[in-house]
Amino acid sequence: MSADAVPSTGGDEAAAAAVGRGFEEVHGRAPEGVWAAPGRVNLIGEHTDYNDGFALPMALPQTTVLGARRRTDGLLRLHSAQGDGRVTELRVAGLAPGAVTGWARYPAGVVWALRERGLPVGGADLHLDSSVPVGAGLSSSAALECATAAAYDGLYGLRLDGPELARVAQHAENAFAGVPCGIMDQMASVCCVEGSALRLDSRTLDVRQVPFDLTGHGLRLLVLDTRVQHDLADGAYAALRAGCERAAGLLGVPALRDLATADLCAALAELPRDLAPLVRHVVTENDRVGRAVDALTAGAPEALGALLTAGHASLRDDYRVSCPETDLAVEAAVAAGALGARMTGGGFGGSVIALVPVDSARAVRRAVTGAFAAAGFAAPAVLEAVPSAGARRIA
Repeated sequence: MSADAVPSTGGDEAAAAAVGRGFEEVHGRAPEGVWAAPGRVNLIGEHTDYNDGFALPMALPQTTVLGARRRTDGLLRLHSAQGDGRVTELRVAGLAPGAVTGWARYPAGVVWALRERGLPVGGADLHLDSSVPVGAGLSSSAALECATAAAYDGLYGLRLDGPELARVAQHAENAFAGVPCGIMDQMASVCCVEGSALRLDSRTLDVRQVPFDLTGHGLRLLVLDTRVQHDLADGAYAALRAGCERAAGLLGVPALRDLATADLCAALAELPRDLAPLVRHVVTENDRVGRAVDALTAGAPEALGALLTAGHASLRDDYRVSCPETDLAVEAAVAAGALGARMTGGGFGGSVIALVPVDSARAVRRAVTGAFAAAGFAAPAVLEAVPSAGARRIA
């Protein structure tokens, strides 16, 4: 479905009106349209996308909302309600990797990536406002990229489908912003639908909407933002990806996705000690995605709990992308009654998700907050994750 084809909701209408007013204040005229794209949490399937594997993300209610209007002079003028008040002005023809820094590199990268594809796009005035927490592992950058891609698709009549928009956004983050991420974040931001999780095959980009009914089963999914900022452009993420690619080469497979669970033990015996844990995580994580999809399909979302906790142990012990704050959040949440919990996102900080019975939600919040205070950590932020819609035009 095109991002222009999704009807607005009441919340969308209020957000569109607010961004429209902000756009006029900054740019002196009304936008041609307003688009929104959400952040995401990944239920299971972490660090699998760049290994051609499987993931199960869902979109959040928190979105980046972007007003846009075409320009005919080749300028790209960017303004963020979360910025310092200044308008960043760039020449579209001069966009190049490394030429733009800060938050502006994400929308600028999308325009560059569209032009790299040979698409007939020019300048625009953009104004954005975002409720997706930055640095929390909830894909604020993908939300900004996908909102920009959807806006340009609508402004310039490109008629790109969801996976094409996601590929443009991923290319912007990889080649322009310098983050070697897979495509899961962008696919979730574009392709998720309300009330479902997205079963993603990262190799083919085939998707399946898997109903995820929390309320009907007396459950809530809490996002515990540890407030430990993470930056996936700092080299650690790239090193992990390179390690996985090296391991796949040594094993003679196109990607780690092609290593069967039954062959894992034999494969690990062939690998150097530094690569074996990475392979073990990716192969077992792909298996956990399959089991999670089976549980949701069977109407048993509570079965996700054990998979979440097992996934966190793998990320902590094999992939080594956890940190003391995320480990403590998982431990405290489970001890207080969560059915399971794990870090979500690339790691090195960010957020933890906890699947909790409704009557345990308050106790889990208190337990995690208390554990952080006792450890001398900054108080975590807590929000509720509700399976929400992907990128769409809202005005």
